[in-house]
Amino acid sequence: MTATDRSIELIKAAAQAAADKLAHDIIAYDVSDVLSITDAFLLASAPNDRQVKSIVDEIEERLNKELGAKPVRREGDRDARWVLLDYVDIVVHVQHSEERVFYALERLWKDCPEIGLPDDAVATRGKAEEHAKAQGDLDGELS
Repeated sequence: MTATDRSIELIKAAAQAAADKLAHDIIAYDVSDVLSITDAFLLASAPNDRQVKSIVDEIEERLNKELGAKPVRREGDRDARWVLLDYVDIVVHVQHSEERVFYALERLWKDCPEIGLPDDAVATRGKAEEHAKAQGDLDGELS
């Protein structure tokens, strides 16, 4: 079994929305063979809570406006360290960079096939650590 065309469409739109709000390390997995509750996961990260919220809001708005999709559940808004949007067909995880490294969800799904994403979204992969390091260096200079 593979992710449905609808799931792929949602994943790509969500990935593009995340990239447009400067999310980092955007990656999608087809989990349809190992999970019966959803077809795909999208993972994205941001260096601070405010940006996590911005990314989540953009994904939610874009999927609703362009594809008529609304999440059935939204969790983690309060702290904005790890926000989950459940669209049934897909689940979107937007994590603070520190949570992304700590929980390493990629390890859990590494055996699942990756879903190809728009070029803009793929261009952000691998930049979270660089950004976090640069942010840490900047914070040190300001102290």
